[in-house]
Amino acid sequence: MSLQMSSSQTIGPYLHIGTDWLITTEMAGPDVPGQRISIEGRVYDGNGAPVTDALVELWQADARGNYAGAGQPAATSGFCGFGRSPTDATGHFRFSTIMPGPVPGPGDTMQAPHIAVTIFARGLLKHLVTRIYFPDGAGHAGDALLNAVPAERRATLIAQPLPSGQAGSYQFDIVLQEAPGGRPETVFLDV
Repeated sequence: MSLQMSSSQTIGPYLHIGTDWLITTEMAGPDVPGQRISIEGRVYDGNGAPVTDALVELWQADARGNYAGAGQPAATSGFCGFGRSPTDATGHFRFSTIMPGPVPGPGDTMQAPHIAVTIFARGLLKHLVTRIYFPDGAGHAGDALLNAVPAERRATLIAQPLPSGQAGSYQFDIVLQEAPGGRPETVFLDV
């Protein structure tokens, strides 16, 4: 009897084979209402080196807080809510989308606007999951997940405005493992 390998055992370095058709960096069509934003960043390994063959996926609600295909009222037409990008030779990725709206949380709470992120990379036995929150702080105080993260680590979940100062442009770097004296590891979620 032979055992089949699970997807967790087969991650990388062949992430692109057969999945190029799923690469989607423009997540919102031109007629989709909402604040246009871009998110870019780099994926870094435990040595602080860019990860050049990672795959970054985003999943988010539309500006009204509705997810496409999640049994909720139809998300905005022209908005798929899903993006996928490989990292380039410098570990860089970039997406264009809209600012998500707040979504219901546990009980009667609301979650702050955020984007779910999944990272696949060579050397990982299982994909990693994290979130991108935004620096305006809208909804942060009532977000159960964000408040469960120790205060000194929350900054790894919050995108920063790009130094260019272009409105709606954010940087979100992903650090897979903290190196001594290096940048703090991104908070990853156990899902």
